[in-house]
Amino acid sequence: MNKGTLYLIPSLLGESPVQQAVPESNLEIIRRLNYFIVEEVRSARRFLKKASPSLEIDGLQFFVFNEHSPVDNLSSFLEPLNNGHDMGLLSEAGLPCVADPGSGILRIAHEANIRICPLVGPSSLMLALMASGFNGQNFSFTGYLPIDKAVRMKRLKELERNIYTLDQTQIFIEAPYRNIQVFQAILESCREGTLLCLATELTTAEESIIVKPVRNWKGKHPDIDKKPTVFLLYH
Repeated sequence: MNKGTLYLIPSLLGESPVQQAVPESNLEIIRRLNYFIVEEVRSARRFLKKASPSLEIDGLQFFVFNEHSPVDNLSSFLEPLNNGHDMGLLSEAGLPCVADPGSGILRIAHEANIRICPLVGPSSLMLALMASGFNGQNFSFTGYLPIDKAVRMKRLKELERNIYTLDQTQIFIEAPYRNIQVFQAILESCREGTLLCLATELTTAEESIIVKPVRNWKGKHPDIDKKPTVFLLYH
């Protein structure tokens, strides 16, 4: 029996029209899938219904995999694939397996010789990099900064050093409710002339992409609290 294909399905970054961010070819694949690996069933159902209003959501089978899932039974997630059924791996926002726990599924899928098919879709990291005007040939995505304030500030100084010594754009994200703390840490840690780009609510009607030197951000109150934001630093 031939094994199924695991499709990596990007989802919307925010409340934007599906047609604006999701190719029709993705929608065609979604309509014929019955099995999905998701981070959270409720949000997955909401996205799938938005992507294909005629989809019979109650007839779908969901496998929940997130940062709280045990890793000792991941092979069970591949059962439909091993039985010849195609599956979709769906991110909460943006691209699956990028700053996303889904990469654990991919490792065992590759070991099991499952065909992986990544689909085109919105990436907040790449959209922010594109719009920043920063170095797009040499960049580093750090993910989340440390929560401890002192350790976070030390890490920011390390990232800033790479900007100047490696000519490298630094990209990182944060849980939206900690955006303001990270913003303040940047102002306290980085040089006056270092450029900071805040790319917020990308692909939505509230999208905002602003670039200023650190000195010009001081005393400002950017509207990023509890809003998905990508931080970029360059010189």
